[in-house]
Amino acid sequence: MEKIICGIQQVGIGVRNVAESWKWYKDNFGFDTKIFGAEGVAERMLPYTGGKPQPRYAILVYNLRGGAGFEVWEPRGRELNYVSFEPALGDLGIYACKIKSRDVQAAYCQLKSSGARIVTPVTAAPDGREHFFLYDPWNNLFEVESDSYVFIDEDKNTGGGNGAVLGVTDMDRSVKFYSTLMDYDRIVYDVTGVQADLTGVPGSQYPLRRVLLARSKPIEGPLSEVMGTSHIELVQRVPEGFDVPAPRKIYEGRYWGDPGFIHLCFDIRNMEAIRECAGSLGHGFVCDGGRDFKMGEADGHFTYVEDPDGTLIEFVETFKVPVLKKLGIYLHLEHRDPHKQLPRYMTRALRFLRTR
Repeated sequence: MEKIICGIQQVGIGVRNVAESWKWYKDNFGFDTKIFGAEGVAERMLPYTGGKPQPRYAILVYNLRGGAGFEVWEPRGRELNYVSFEPALGDLGIYACKIKSRDVQAAYCQLKSSGARIVTPVTAAPDGREHFFLYDPWNNLFEVESDSYVFIDEDKNTGGGNGAVLGVTDMDRSVKFYSTLMDYDRIVYDVTGVQADLTGVPGSQYPLRRVLLARSKPIEGPLSEVMGTSHIELVQRVPEGFDVPAPRKIYEGRYWGDPGFIHLCFDIRNMEAIRECAGSLGHGFVCDGGRDFKMGEADGHFTYVEDPDGTLIEFVETFKVPVLKKLGIYLHLEHRDPHKQLPRYMTRALRFLRTR
């Protein structure tokens, strides 16, 4: 069976309080559509939760203008462990989450007027796209960048997630990993040096190698039109005669679910083909939730691998998504053609899940 990467389904964000965080993401980024909310115990991530099940509450929310969602994750019944240092460009893990924007200047003005903590002015990335960085109230870094992709043409300056910025230690090794396993095989840019467009972002004073990866294949799969296109940006510190500190792991000594970006999740079809490809790269599954896993009213098969620097990458093969659960209406995906997108009248029904 052929592996199919449909797109980035969501970025996991560990938070102190789901309701508080979702309100901010809804008001500021337009993530107003909740696919599910589920309270339970994380029983299948034991290598990353101290060897024992951990209670949690999680929601999956989207901006239906198009893009990846957020899985907002609140650990319960334990003390939270916060990162003990200020993460900087090149530190290992998910450093920033990318957000689509149809009008970056308008998004900048909107977020600035709402009191968001802006880090950089609007500048041009190495490929010419306008972008800027900001923090949410819990010190998670976001990059708003120009992107014209639209799923539903809603009147919002920002869309959904557009990928992530990841710190790595060996660029060529990481490029091979993401291009082979996730099919992000097209190099949009590969630049090295002190990056002027990043001025103000922690770590921007160091020489960096930045590689932006995209996919050469068109999007495909049942829900791919919801998620759309995306990028993965890899960042490595390079000494070049400078006194550059060694990168640190953002999640060193902390549990999965602790505050911050906890994983990058890809929506896929044909999990066994993913397993075979990951194994051939020496990155076998470190967690396998099995085909019977349920998350609220949704269900599917989730697995995890670690990238070459230990960043958690999730794969989800979705079988069922609720639309109007009170009426028993769901999107059933398991036996559909894995290459074809669902008819738009079906995916646009996700609008019924929007909240005010």
